[in-house]
Parts: sequence; structure tokens; C-alpha cells
Amino acid sequence: MPYLYVVLIRCISSSLPIVPCTPYSCQVISPRELDSIAEPARDEGERTRLTRAAVVDRALRLADADGLDALTIRKLAGELGVTPMALYWHFRSKDELLEGLAERVWSEIDIAVDRSAPWPAQLRGLLESLLQVLRAHPAAPQLLVQGEKQNEAALNATEVALEILRGAGFNPQDASAIARSALWTGLTLVMSEPGVEWLTADERTEAQRRKQVALASLPPARYPRLVECAIPMTACNDPGLHYEFGVSMFMAGVEAMAAKITQPGNQELARTKHPG
Repeated sequence: MPYLYVVLIRCISSSLPIVPCTPYSCQVISPRELDSIAEPARDEGERTRLTRAAVVDRALRLADADGLDALTIRKLAGELGVTPMALYWHFRSKDELLEGLAERVWSEIDIAVDRSAPWPAQLRGLLESLLQVLRAHPAAPQLLVQGEKQNEAALNATEVALEILRGAGFNPQDASAIARSALWTGLTLVMSEPGVEWLTADERTEAQRRKQVALASLPPARYPRLVECAIPMTACNDPGLHYEFGVSMFMAGVEAMAAKITQPGNQELARTKHPG
């Protein structure tokens, strides 16, 4: 019976290799190389070895450039130069792929806080790192909002946040509420960045001008403060100020709560008491 495929296999390790095979590919990869980034082929005609990390890298770049809705298994396979079936070795569905992207985003947050620093500095550093990651990846806010499964990177970041807050004197319930609020503060700041929806500087400037004119043209007798604040209400030329103000306002609230828990009878600040 004639062979259906003829495959040349290059030995890359003296140890017993792991051989991942699908109906579309057969390649030899040593255990040490399984989690590495895709390595260019050395021999002409040999396919680039496809790894989970390489798939996630390319998928995240595509999602950042075109949006999550535009990311498909077929499109990703085309970018990687493989068949769609080859990707199912690493991710069995698009949902599973999105979970992998969310884990990558969480893993980029710097959780190596300085334990010797005051707790407000530790918490601020964690929030600022979250913002840095979210701003670097346009697809990240949607990934974190839609993510249903907890991954190890997310658990590690949350554990660090809770440890900081428990060390500040907050009880488990209040620490949990503040940790959740920190995440949503980061997401809200990124999604509400002034002018972020416009692609070019000229478009942003023109949109800002139209909004300023609209507010300044309101009846001053009815909307005196809106007319007065027409320019600052529509300003979008300093994103850094937007983030600095948001982080400072969040931290001021948390520090004010921390100051109150030292007073007798104020140990449960976040807990809302409903009438029985």
C-alpha cells in the first residue's frame, strides 16, 4: 500500500523527543522547546515550529490591530503560515484562544512590588502597571471584561493586591471590594481616555473643536458652568493627566478609608448595612 505522506524528521535532541502529530503536520520537538517561541527553520522547506507562545504572540498583535471580533482561527492560521487545523493542537476553539490571550495580558502586569515601601506606594505601583499593560494592548480591556475563567497570572495579581490591602489593615471583605474596584478603575480609565477613539491627530483635533463649540453654544443662562468649562470638558491633548488624575483620585479614596479604620467602630467600611 503506498504511503499517503512522506515526512522528513530532523533529530534535534539526543533525549527522547516529544512528537506532536496532527493530520496536517508531524514535527519533532524536545520537551525543553515546547514552551519556546517559534524558531525559524534551518533547512530549506522545513516548517517553522509552531508553539503555544508563538500563537498567542501573533493573535494578540492581530487583536490589538484589528479588534477581537476580527480575530479568527482562519485569519490567524494564515498569518502563521499554517492550516487552521494546526492551531487546534494548542487551542481547541476561539474561546480557548481568547482565554490564552487574557492570561498573557495578566502575566504582563508587574506584581514584583517593593514590600519595604509604604502600602499606598505598593498599591499605586500595581495599578499603574495594570494601566501600562492595558494601554499597550487595545484589545486588553475587552479580554479582561469578557474573561470567565481564572488563570494563574490573574490569581497571582489578585493575591498580591489582597496582600497589600490586608497589610494596610483592611478586613477581607473591604480588601476584596477595593481590589475589584482597582481593576475596574483601570479598565474605566483606559476605555474613557479622551480622544482615544480617533485614529489621527487631525481627526482628534477636529472632533475636539466640534465638541467645544457645541458646549460653548449652549444657552449660558441655563448651562453657565458647561459654557464656562467647554474647553476643559472636551480637552484630550494630555492623556497622561487623565491617568494621573484617575489614579490619584482612586488612591485618595482608599487612603481615606484606611485612615478611618483606625477609629473605633469603623472596621467595616465597604460593607453596606441594609435595614432588616
